[in-house]
Amino acid sequence: MTTKVVRKIVRIDEEKCNGCGECVPSCVEGALQIIDGKARLVSETYCDGLGACLGKCPQDAITIEERVADEFDEAAVAQFHSQRPTAPDVPQACPGSALREFSREDVALAGPAPVLKSTLANWPVQLRLVPPTAPFLKGADILLAADCAPFAYANFHADFLKDRALIIACPKLDNFEAHLARLTDILKGAAPRSLTVLHMEVPCCFGLVHVAEQAIRASGQKIPLHDITIGVHGEKKS
Repeated sequence: MTTKVVRKIVRIDEEKCNGCGECVPSCVEGALQIIDGKARLVSETYCDGLGACLGKCPQDAITIEERVADEFDEAAVAQFHSQRPTAPDVPQACPGSALREFSREDVALAGPAPVLKSTLANWPVQLRLVPPTAPFLKGADILLAADCAPFAYANFHADFLKDRALIIACPKLDNFEAHLARLTDILKGAAPRSLTVLHMEVPCCFGLVHVAEQAIRASGQKIPLHDITIGVHGEKKS
């Protein structure tokens, strides 16, 4: 029988939570899981209330509150872990990592397919590699694209890349804090005309928008932010 005590414990704001799953691996006790598209506290007895998950939520949906709750039980945590099946270290908590397969109709072309020219105008493109002092960023319209977006959207070069300086990143697999620091430095030094974020519709990919919003605030610059969502089938959603 569990004992009720007044203690600190995790609180999840379901309105803010988008089910990205970033908090799940940061909780070594296993108290958090993605259930029905939202982060949930599996059991109060698994949560130690120390808040290791706080810094891993791009939506700021997790806080620590003090209330009456079941007492933290290390023995219950150990038993829970012993019963969990082992699995490869993959980001399976994110709903966006669910396997899907699409059927595609052949596109009929009249004659040979045209040879298209790239509109990429800068290198490097990975956010972690782009120096904040890069001349192609100065006063530019910057496109911050999720790694997967150019593969999903067929007309990426013509519709989004043309006349923009490109930076790419993955909010799920890359380091959030490192990306935030680098993008903040870029915005401070480059003072771009605009920043467009192109990301996929899966929940974890919205973390790229969160990075951009925080970087703009931290930079102290007034930079217009445009948010464009691409569906996993390749369509522009917004």
